[in-house]
Amino acid sequence: MKLIRDVFLSTAALTMAATPAWADGHAETPSADTAQSERDKLFALFADADARQLALSPLSRLFRGDDKDADRLGDFLTDAQFLAGRTDTQLNLALLAQIDRDALSPTDQLAYDVFKYNQDQSMLGSTDEIRALTEVRPVNHFSGFHTFYPTFASGQGAAPFKTIENYEDNLSRHDDYIALTERAIAKFREGMESGVVETKLTIGNVIEQFNTQLAQPLEESQFMGPLKVFPEDFSDEDKARLTEAYTAKTQEIYAAHERMRDFLRDEYLAVAREEVGLSQMKGGDILYKQLIENSTTLPLTADYIHELGVSEVARVKAALDTLKTEVGFEGTLNEFFDYVRTDAQFKPESREALTQSYYDIGEEVDKKIGEYFSLLPKSELVIKPYDPAVEQFSAGGSYQPGTPDGSRPGTFYFNAYDLPSRLTTGNMTLYLHEGAPGHHFQISLAQENEALPAFMRFGGTTAFIEGWALYAETLGYEMGFFEDPWNRYGTLQDEQLRAMRLVVDTGLHAKGWSREKAIDFMLENSGMTRTEVVAEVERYIAIPSQALAYKIGALKIQELRAKAETELGDGFDIKEFHAQVLNTGGLPLPVLEAKIERWIAAGGN
Repeated sequence: MKLIRDVFLSTAALTMAATPAWADGHAETPSADTAQSERDKLFALFADADARQLALSPLSRLFRGDDKDADRLGDFLTDAQFLAGRTDTQLNLALLAQIDRDALSPTDQLAYDVFKYNQDQSMLGSTDEIRALTEVRPVNHFSGFHTFYPTFASGQGAAPFKTIENYEDNLSRHDDYIALTERAIAKFREGMESGVVETKLTIGNVIEQFNTQLAQPLEESQFMGPLKVFPEDFSDEDKARLTEAYTAKTQEIYAAHERMRDFLRDEYLAVAREEVGLSQMKGGDILYKQLIENSTTLPLTADYIHELGVSEVARVKAALDTLKTEVGFEGTLNEFFDYVRTDAQFKPESREALTQSYYDIGEEVDKKIGEYFSLLPKSELVIKPYDPAVEQFSAGGSYQPGTPDGSRPGTFYFNAYDLPSRLTTGNMTLYLHEGAPGHHFQISLAQENEALPAFMRFGGTTAFIEGWALYAETLGYEMGFFEDPWNRYGTLQDEQLRAMRLVVDTGLHAKGWSREKAIDFMLENSGMTRTEVVAEVERYIAIPSQALAYKIGALKIQELRAKAETELGDGFDIKEFHAQVLNTGGLPLPVLEAKIERWIAAGGN
């Protein structure tokens, strides 16, 4: 779940020193007492900043498995919340400036640098100018509480339902959710007055999402889900009381959803913009430039990324052409794509068969994983389809983290909507990306590492997180999974997807591309089905720049691995490289690069 609060890259964060100043002979080595004193101050700041952040976000606390203040969802979209967050960030930067970075160990300098990077981004995202471009567009079909909260509150999400208090906390959170829905309508109205509005396309999709939710009979709603998982020790009286309370509160939620749906349909849709790109929104060109830096953690231009994408699309397309010859298909590449799109052998037979295929893949990966990783997560990985109420507008797959102690497993969700449009050729790659060793490994290992400060355990940059997951897909070659030409077809198609994202995202938001032009480009250069392409393009329209992070992050990790293999030679250990990449959380790419270069310089030890 991503709330509308964008944060942006500080140029200073890209020039962070890789070694302490005293290491090059220009200053005296600090004493052990000085180093310990500065370290104590640094980690005291980390703990204090984390406590203040959690006080502002009880939802974040719940995702960590801590139910303190669990009766609150949070004061999102309020002036008080916004100003408290900005004041918090200013305090963090002021306290950090009082700590002598040069006196810290290299490991602690890494933590210092990441913390400063995060706070700089938060400050840049807390300006009144950026707030005026983002907060007045609080909901689209890919980002909003209405897509996240039903599952969260269903008894099948992150919120606990083990005690009477848990159930009553959920009812209280429902009140916050209803209030948040009303505030979102008010924010949309502010945008109508300022001229900063969402697109007709995204708002049309949101209206359909609310229509789907409202069409569900009340008793089948996800909000009534906790009543189906009552603990055995609940009395009949408590069950009856809670059933009555949940029924009444769910009716209130339905009424709030109906008010939001009617407002968007009857008032907002008429003033929403026809054009889908940010460059065609008031202030959008400035916003997109900063979003690129935020997503990639690198100072890249839209033009550079666009041309890189064009080059990568051509390279992968050539590999697909070679595969076409290998399997003996006679015809053009697009005819080959059509063959795979339409042939029944590449379609799931049923939701159950699709689910079983992912179970089988998980077992295959588990047999190989120990050859490449010395660090393994404690948290179990479970596999589930999306709930039918949200699957139509969901991605092909996603990952929900478990708890740090492993008591709640991580979950790999896959999409079973419109089965005839789904291709089984990509199942292996999707599992490697969303499950193991992709998001499940990266996110779980970070949050399970109690030696890290909380902001490194539970935070991370999109470029690292998604770049790692895309890099994890490529390990399928070494593991032997892509010797099967149809699995390889699937992974090349997924690699092509990430390359096309560079072209299409920048095309839409910097070069004036229409939705139709973006769809045509992706259909022409890949074997994706139209259903898949439409969902992807509409995702890029809804969350500009996020899709750039995958390929940019993966290319950086691949570059660092190639450098390590070259310079370390026989001393290169793939398990140790992966441990170095994963054991300190989702770093900004410049910080990761400095870390790996230090590791190489130390001989890979």
